[in-house]
Formats: sequence, structure tokens, C-alpha cells
Amino acid sequence: MTGYDVRGSFKGCGLAIAAFLLAAGSAQADGDAAKGEQVFKKCMACHTVSDKTNKVGPSLVGIVGRPVASVEDYKYSDDMKAYGATGAVWDEAALQAYLEKPKAVVAKTKMAFAGLNKEDEREDLIAFLKTKM
Repeated sequence: MTGYDVRGSFKGCGLAIAAFLLAAGSAQADGDAAKGEQVFKKCMACHTVSDKTNKVGPSLVGIVGRPVASVEDYKYSDDMKAYGATGAVWDEAALQAYLEKPKAVVAKTKMAFAGLNKEDEREDLIAFLKTKM
């Protein structure tokens, strides 16, 4: 074959691009706890992260990694209890889904909040909640 073989010049380039995108994606997924503290202002009328006192909603202290519907002395909706009975845990993926559209995850949740449309706000809020263990 004569001339320049374009396919050979890009060999390994796909792996480099994939590695870059994975690194960039994981950096984005971490969120910014300081920004998340600002996002939490939308939640603080009903939730607390400073102590384990329940308000209109349950305390969010230690929520990341906690089983769903497991806060003592909080009266969850029947649908939230059923979700918790499946063994669901508030990991990052579950929080992402719930914070985006609560009623899409638990149809009859007591939470009236419609959700956070922006993924970066959800990631920042989760990063903030991780600091409240």
C-alpha cells in the first residue's frame, strides 16, 4: 500500500479519548459540596442535616448509604415504606433518580417538591449530603 494510512495513525486514539472521557465523567460525578450547600437551601424548610431531628421530612443526616424509609420516628407514606421493603438503599444512583423526579420513583411520596432538573445541582447536593454523616 502506498501513501499515508490514516487508520494506523489513529490507532490507540480511541482508547485515549475513552480514558479522558471516563476521567472527566468521574470528576463531574463527584459534585461540589459547597455548591450543594446552596442547593440544600431548597430543602431546608422540610429537612435538616445538622442533627437527627425530623421536620416535615425526615432528617437527611447520614442519608447516603442508608436504607430507604429507615429513619426512626418518621411516618413515611405507604409507597415509601414499600420501596424501602425492597431493600433499596439511598446510594448515589437512587438519590440522583429521586432528586430528579421524586414521584417517578415513589408515586405517593409525602414530598411535595417537584425535583431538581439540573444534573449538576443533584450531584452537588449529593456531595454536600455525603459530608453530613
